[in-house]
Parts: sequence; structure tokens; C-alpha cells
Amino acid sequence: MYPNLYYFFKDVFGVDWQGLKIINSFGFFVALSFIAAAWALTMELKRKQALGQFVYTEQTITVGSPASISELLINFLLGFLMGFKIIGGFLLPDAFDDPQKFIFSSQGNWGLGILVGLFFAALKWWEKNKQKLAKPEKRNIRIWPHDRVGDMVIYAAIFGFAGAKIFDILEAPSSFFQSLQAVREGRQDASSLLFSGLTFYGGLILATLAIIQYARKHKINVINLADAIAPAMMLAYALGRVGCQVAGDGDWGIVNSAFASTVDGHSIAATQEQFLTAVQNNAAYYTGKFGAIENLQHHSVAGFLGLPNWFFGYSFPHNVVDDGVRLAGCTGQHCSYMPIPVFPTPLYEIIACGILFIVLWSLRKKLKVPGQMAGIYLIFNGSERFLIEKIRVNATYNIGGMKITQAEIISFLLIIAGVVLFTQSKKWFGKKDPVVAP
Repeated sequence: MYPNLYYFFKDVFGVDWQGLKIINSFGFFVALSFIAAAWALTMELKRKQALGQFVYTEQTITVGSPASISELLINFLLGFLMGFKIIGGFLLPDAFDDPQKFIFSSQGNWGLGILVGLFFAALKWWEKNKQKLAKPEKRNIRIWPHDRVGDMVIYAAIFGFAGAKIFDILEAPSSFFQSLQAVREGRQDASSLLFSGLTFYGGLILATLAIIQYARKHKINVINLADAIAPAMMLAYALGRVGCQVAGDGDWGIVNSAFASTVDGHSIAATQEQFLTAVQNNAAYYTGKFGAIENLQHHSVAGFLGLPNWFFGYSFPHNVVDDGVRLAGCTGQHCSYMPIPVFPTPLYEIIACGILFIVLWSLRKKLKVPGQMAGIYLIFNGSERFLIEKIRVNATYNIGGMKITQAEIISFLLIIAGVVLFTQSKKWFGKKDPVVAP
């Protein structure tokens, strides 16, 4: 596992660049997923624009004016943060031993912060001064939907994060309040409370509502936008799961009792007797995690097709959430591994969603009726998640005597919504003027 880029560069290139600890592997791949989604969405919007499925809006801007106080202030603050935290962190001993704690602390270099802040403000002043006119002019410009992709990505990031956190709290409120109490007592950092425990479907739902509102505000046809964004969403999810797998963020599956973990975190084939022995040897860990050993979920799937053991059962050594038991001979942070290998569900989702993205991307020019692409995406998304939930660790609800997870409920509803949208899209949208925003 590579909790942050420091561990990756040290393992692969043998370099000891402490500053890389500030770049979390999960966050890095989430950022890549947004960039990739923005690219795919831009390409689709331009294609659909050429087909007449979108219209532009006009916006009045002022050109030739000098830099405003707010522009200079914003650039100063950005530069100050870079100098105070990022550059300043390299000059402080052990600043990046705990990157999250350092970022949210008052530690930093004030001199560098002010210096870099002034430099950023000066660059903005120079840029605007170079374009300054004797008399600023007002001009009308055309803004197409693809010009607004940056705004939509920011909306998706902000509301997606908020939704992911809200739904995580709703899924496991007791866990959240326990963590909140730990923060109050000083046993846990506030940053870990904020960034741990994020639910994808919560982010998807809230981000979708925000994007719909944004689209209506700017006269962007919502159903055509949904079709355009579908492949991008699948690509983003696949890349995001790469971050889960690489960092070992705790978003993995149940125990695979066909394998056992060695003391250095490798996976080896095991018998049922060896599995039971491993459970008893780690009874304290599993009791603390699940309340009782009897609550430990497990399934036995032996390896096949010559695939490596870790494909079926992985111990996630050096995982970023420090879950599990201590690795032999390891010191410092991130020295934990799972005492019994678990199903690496992020890896399965990377493969599944990567294939589904290719399918969606290949269908985008063949589907002519608005809404059909979005319907297929909902079916694919819901089906993939519903199936993977069978081997994932999640909080469950007891509904009619059945134990079911939040993600299973939402994914099932998405499948139904997708089927309805796909089958009814011709009736609902087939005869409408595609360029008129609903």
C-alpha cells in the first residue's frame, strides 16, 4: 500500500522526499478522476453541441479593467497558503510525519507565506495591467455548456463531498458520534473525522441535484447533459477506486477464509482449520471491530485461472487508515495489515467500471434518443454496486427480517430508475426539441 506519494516514490525510485507525504494517494487519484471526467464530459458536450443538442447563453463581461482589490486579495491568500504550508513545511523538521495534522495546525512559515502571497498578487496585477485599456469596454460573449465544465466539476466536488459525508453519518450514526467524542477528548484529529467515512451514493445524489439546478440556471438541457455525463461518471468512479485500492482506505470486502496472512502482510492459501486458528489468534481485534467474533463476515473463494493470491484475498499492508494488526519489524505510521485477507473489492470495481466505461463510450454515438444513455448508466451503476455489496463490509438495516445495506437499497432503486428511463425515454424526450432547456 502507498498511503501517500512519499511511500510510492521511496519504494519505486528509492528517494526520500518528505514533502510528498502531504499528497494523499486517495486524494491524488480522486483529483485525477475529476480531471478525466472533465475531459470526457467536454468531449461529449462538444460533440452534442455540433449536433444541435445544446444552445449557448450570452454573458456581458468587462475587458481592459485593472486588477480589483478582491482579485489581488484572493491571489495573495492562495500564495500565502502555498508559502506558509507547502513550501514552509519543507523547512520544518518532521512537519510531514503527520500531514493531516500539520495542514490543520497553526504551524508554518509566516515569512514565506507573506513573500509568496505578495508574489502571487504581483503576478495578477501584472497580468491585468498588461491587458488594461484606457477605457474599459463591455462585451457580450457566447458561453457554451462545454465552457462551463470547470464550474460543474467544482459543484460536483463540493456537493459530492458534502453528500458523501452526510450519507455516511446516516448509515452509521453511532460510529460518527464515537469519533466525534474521540475528537473532543483529544484521542483523534478533527481532520480524520472530516475526511474518513465517505459514501459514494450520498455524493452522487447531492452532486446530481446541484448539477441539475446549475444546468437549469444556465439553460443547459438536463437530459442531454445527463447523457453526456454518464460515461464521464463511470470513468471517474473507476479511477477513484484506484485511490481506494492503492491507499487502502478501509473500503474493502469481507474476509476470504480461503487465505491467511503472513506476518509481513502477504496472502497464502489456507485450510478451514487455519482460518479458525487465525480468528482465535486475533480475537481481540475482531471483537473490537465487530463486537463479537460471531459477527465476523467471511466467505471462502479459492484462487483460480492462475491469478495471484492477492486478487482473491489481500491483507492491505501499510493501509492509510491503520486498520488491522501490527506488521512485524515496522515502525512509524501505517504499519498495519489485515490479520486475515479480505476481498479487494476496489480492485474488482476498477476492472468492472473500466469495462463499463468502454461500453458506454462505444455506445454514445449509437444511441439517438435522449435519456437512453443515462438510463443504461443507472442500470450499469446500480447492478455493479448491488453485486459488489455482497462481499463488502457495510452497516446494515433490518428491513422485514432481511439485513440490507444503504448502498443495496439505493443501487436497487437506480436499476429500476434506469430501466424506466431507458424504456420511456422515446415517449418522454424523443419528440421534443432537444435544444430547449426543460
